[in-house]
Amino acid sequence: MSRSNNKHLESIADAIKNHKKLSEEEKSNSFKLIEEWVAEDKSFGILYEKLTEISTEIEPILIELGLI
Repeated sequence: MSRSNNKHLESIADAIKNHKKLSEEEKSNSFKLIEEWVAEDKSFGILYEKLTEISTEIEPILIELGLI
C-alpha cells in the first residue's frame, strides 16, 4: 500500500474515532472495514461505498477530509 493511501486511512480512522454522531457500533464496523481494506488493499471507491452503507455520517467526514 502506498504511503498516501496509508495516510488517508489514518485520517479517515481518526476522523471516525472523533466523530460525535457515530455510534460506537458504527465506529467499530468502520474500523473493521478499514482493517479489511488494508489487508486486501481494495480500491478507495469500494471502501467509500462500504463505509457509507454503515452510516450516512461517513460521507461528510470524507468530504471534510477532502477525499471526495
